[in-house]
Amino acid sequence: MTAATAVARRPALLPRALWADAILTGGFAAGLAVAAGPLAGLLDLPEPLLRWAGIVLLPFTAFLVYLVTRPAPPRRGVQAVIAVNALWAVDSLALLFTGWVDPNPLGVAFVAGQALLVAAFAEFQFMGLRRS
Repeated sequence: MTAATAVARRPALLPRALWADAILTGGFAAGLAVAAGPLAGLLDLPEPLLRWAGIVLLPFTAFLVYLVTRPAPPRRGVQAVIAVNALWAVDSLALLFTGWVDPNPLGVAFVAGQALLVAAFAEFQFMGLRRS
């Protein structure tokens, strides 16, 4: 196998970033929707906020799966995912500074950690889109 063949067989960044986003977002959505009550107590975050965040993420996950299963994901669809991910990350961090919620330190870490992960997804998807 030549170096060119090895590179050609490696999956592209964009599909990998979309799959990772779909899998983790789907798990996160299901977890929030189902376990909002216990998580609310653990994180000192409002139960409706957690439950509705999970519910809202379910159709977003379906859209991610739709995109990544296309032979070539539509460019506008990927751009929409990048924009939604970037907005989610910014809004999550802003939530901590608005006074709308008063999470405990674990809740702050939870919100900040998922915001950073979502921002990373947006960045990898942007890089993958630029390369494709």
